[in-house]
Amino acid sequence: MGHSRIGLALAGGGPAGAVYEIGALRALDEALDGLDLNDCHVYVGVSAGSFLAACLANGMTPAQLVRAVGDTVPARHPFHSDVFFRPALGELLLRSWMTPKLLADALWDWARRPWDQSLLDALLRVSRALPVGLFDNEPLRAFLAHSFTGFPGRTDDFRELGRHLVVVAADLDSGTAVRFGEPGFDHVPISRAVQASTALPGIYPPVLIDGRYYLDGVLLKTLHGSVALEAGAELLLCINPIVPVDTEDAVEAGVMRRGKLVDRGLPTVLSQTFRTLVHSRLTVGLASYAPRWPDRDVLLFEPPRDDYRMFFTNVFSLTTRRSVLEHAYRATRRSLRDRAGELGPVFERHGLRFRPDAFDDLDRDPWSGVGLGPTVAGDSVTDRLTSALDRLDAVLERTRAG
Repeated sequence: MGHSRIGLALAGGGPAGAVYEIGALRALDEALDGLDLNDCHVYVGVSAGSFLAACLANGMTPAQLVRAVGDTVPARHPFHSDVFFRPALGELLLRSWMTPKLLADALWDWARRPWDQSLLDALLRVSRALPVGLFDNEPLRAFLAHSFTGFPGRTDDFRELGRHLVVVAADLDSGTAVRFGEPGFDHVPISRAVQASTALPGIYPPVLIDGRYYLDGVLLKTLHGSVALEAGAELLLCINPIVPVDTEDAVEAGVMRRGKLVDRGLPTVLSQTFRTLVHSRLTVGLASYAPRWPDRDVLLFEPPRDDYRMFFTNVFSLTTRRSVLEHAYRATRRSLRDRAGELGPVFERHGLRFRPDAFDDLDRDPWSGVGLGPTVAGDSVTDRLTSALDRLDAVLERTRAG
């Protein structure tokens, strides 16, 4: 039987989500005979998923992405804080410059009409001076532009790509989804489109393209898998790293105390809220596909809700980053084995099959065949220091939990 048209839809999830998706992609690539993740019919990426979709469409193999995650040279991977958390100095300075005038206008307006509004009401206009983003994602765009133009066979131009790649972002002024890579939006460089799709409000400023501002595409939908189905994908593989955490197992393991997510402060509460909203919307979206495309198959791969390791992870150290990728790789392999009875017939309908040795060793690591060894501290002072800091952080976490 010939191969069906296969689509790949990758959701967001920030740096940790991207690492998780790379591990999952590596597991799928190894387990399935007939699957070529560099030759899909259509690629759809949102937020962090747009970064990976663009890499795969540009010919970077899952093995190469795995090697990049485990690389010790910062110039060869984007997973370091200077790429994601460089202060948006231009935005911060602009808003600071606006503050004195806004404050003076507010006070003058109140002084002229003190009976019409309180001083607090008048001062609300100063909120316009709040920055629309704390960090600059221009370094990520520059990294991608170099990755797509500095190597033979790659391109930063949708029109020269040779693959159907769609990067989804949200138009700030209209509140609608924009599909970069589709006609009318394919002149925008791929790296700029990914920058727009990853511009999470409050974290990064909106990205200006052709006179309009764009934000993270996850604001509208989690996966935008319908884009791939509309493009003719017969089998759609979806990877979503964003799930709300269920802390029950974490409590049982002694990692945290019951009901104490709130003790971790506003970022953790916002993260759980965001994950819950996004995942709920994903569930509703997937349920709508079957009535519209009854002859298509859609398969979702994501962490289980009790996978609290993905919730409390910072991937900016080498050891932790490798650990997350190993975890995602093994978790996906186990999921494939556990769901083999369900997935096997679906894959076979589309010309794919599990390899005979797909589940021989579920504890093997993803580094074999990519030129990197298993997760161990390296010989360099930096690697040893990173490993020590990771262990210290784990000890402090257990101490806080106790």
